[in-house]
Amino acid sequence: MNDHSHAHDVDPVRDRKRLLTVFAVTVVIMVAQAIGTVLSGSLALLADAGHMFTDASGLLIALIAASLALKPRTPERTWGYRRAEILAAALQAGLLLVVGAFVLVESIRRLIEPPEVGSSAMLWFGVLGLAGNALSMAVLASSRHRSFNLRAAFLEVLNDALGSVAVIVAASVIGLTGWTRADAVVSLLIGVLIIPRTLRLLKDTADVLLESTPKGLDLRAVREHILALPHVLDVHDLHASLVGSGTPVITGHVTLEDRCLTDGHAQAILADLQKCVAEHFDLAIEHSTFQLETAAYRDREHIHH
Repeated sequence: MNDHSHAHDVDPVRDRKRLLTVFAVTVVIMVAQAIGTVLSGSLALLADAGHMFTDASGLLIALIAASLALKPRTPERTWGYRRAEILAAALQAGLLLVVGAFVLVESIRRLIEPPEVGSSAMLWFGVLGLAGNALSMAVLASSRHRSFNLRAAFLEVLNDALGSVAVIVAASVIGLTGWTRADAVVSLLIGVLIIPRTLRLLKDTADVLLESTPKGLDLRAVREHILALPHVLDVHDLHASLVGSGTPVITGHVTLEDRCLTDGHAQAILADLQKCVAEHFDLAIEHSTFQLETAAYRDREHIHH
């Protein structure tokens, strides 16, 4: 006997609008920094423009995923394209990892061979970049925890903001002291900050793709709660996973006393099971599927975990 209840959906339309706004701002900053590179000869601005290009690519991927999420469910794709945002976030994490590695390698090279730059133009274009990044972060800040896609996009923008701060700091130090290695030092710091965040995002998306138990849910505690319910004899094949952001699911086989399946008591037990997983844990699971069975049926099953 199965029952399904649907989780509260994230708002893909609003998410797409936020991503589109941030994408437009990112492209404008990228073009401005490319112009600034030509005017100042700054390798730091060129590198930051390259970061922006990578981030714009990641945001474009996120936009495509958000658009796919709007497609309706079909008999062939019963969850629609919910997993598209997870794939997009994983790809963005990979791009960010490449950017972080590039920053580290390039900063070491600049420590050895510091380039000559025009610090004044470098400073102004760094300020322009930071202002644009601040706007993008404000657009994403309130919703970044609701979606892997928005979280990845926020990290992209944060990466850009750190790059802009680095450009400003390096330009100021170079302008005041003439110490051109300042650019390499702050770039090295940015690389150190980027990579741990990126690895965490990559791990989280991999956990979803591997259908690991969602964070905030102790499956052992779930089992204990279910076994504590009246008339429940056993629980097996208990699985929990995330389909996408905001959509945790749980399935399981629950063995009941034989009479519960003949006296109409099973419906009340099913309601108790749904209430248990929806209310008793930090992560509320509103989409649950439970198979109710007798001990004799359980023993006949070929696969029994």
